[in-house]
Amino acid sequence: MFTGLIQSTGEMLESMPRAHGISLCIHPLEASFHPALGASVSVNGVCLTVVDPRPDRLVFDLSPETRRLTTLGALRPGGRVNLESALRVGDELGGHFVSGHVDAVGQVRLRKVQEDCLVFEIEVPPGLERWIAPKGSIAVDGVSLTVNALRGRIFSIMLIPHTIHRTILGQLEVGAAVNLEVDLLARYLDRMREAGPA
Repeated sequence: MFTGLIQSTGEMLESMPRAHGISLCIHPLEASFHPALGASVSVNGVCLTVVDPRPDRLVFDLSPETRRLTTLGALRPGGRVNLESALRVGDELGGHFVSGHVDAVGQVRLRKVQEDCLVFEIEVPPGLERWIAPKGSIAVDGVSLTVNALRGRIFSIMLIPHTIHRTILGQLEVGAAVNLEVDLLARYLDRMREAGPA
């Protein structure tokens, strides 16, 4: 479980083929970010396990399913990612509960500068919009954000300067693909509504 508050960005160094898929080597850009072997880490919103922690890099295995359903399979050397270690008991929950299980890949449709902030409009695949609510929470590439508005299958978010500088979201351009995870509460409430009275 994560909070969507990014602790470091990272740079992808290389991908290595494995019998089960590929392994990603990522260099955290914050020297203090060094999770242990077996730790869960959110990489652009995807929960991955550290299989080889080294002083200058972290190695993660990617299954074919993760490559197919997220943007991580398209990462190339030099690509940047958001990193967050798993939430520990007693940690401050400043964002919202993020599981690291990506619901879908969305696409940036608009990028607009508004004073010292950035506004993005992101289109989601059909059906996902039912779980998105104005002023609700959503994770975009692992970052906990507030939905400003929803119009059909397009929602808008605004990045404050702190988020622009602490994450990779400020580098997004129109057409970019992003990992999306809707609020866990929305997903479970919808499922309970479908199931009807117990």
